[in-house]
Amino acid sequence: MTIAVGDKLPAATFKEKTADGPVEITTEQLFNGKRVVLFAVPGAFTPTCSLNHLPGYLENRDAILAKGVDDIAVVAVNDWHVMGAWAQSSGGMGKIHFLADWDASFAKALGLDVDLSGGGLGVRSRRYSMLVEDGVVKSLNIEETPGQATVSGAAAMIEQL
Repeated sequence: MTIAVGDKLPAATFKEKTADGPVEITTEQLFNGKRVVLFAVPGAFTPTCSLNHLPGYLENRDAILAKGVDDIAVVAVNDWHVMGAWAQSSGGMGKIHFLADWDASFAKALGLDVDLSGGGLGVRSRRYSMLVEDGVVKSLNIEETPGQATVSGAAAMIEQL
């Protein structure tokens, strides 16, 4: 079953690379008592993710935060080394959280996992964005067209805030 507006996020633990090394961050730490924009990509460094989806959130970071959002995070089914390298190369380190869902457990718990083995990627997350308030999904935007980041992009999210 796919998560829906009004549902509480399932408990999960991610890894994130920081200047001090890897840290574990739980859904409770990230979302409890906060208003957070979370978006997911099928993979760090993949074309749509790197050229379209992530840049929109980085470019609109201040506008999103100005709308009363406490934090922004991106999650992908990659290891924390890859997510850390993506944060560094994109200029996003320290601006948004780059969360590693290394085993796709969070994507699966949300019902938003997808098998992209045909493209050589294996099990990944579907592309989506959501606004989460105190751990509860307030809006959910699932991208239906592969290679697109419009429904789940930063511009669409800003309109919902």
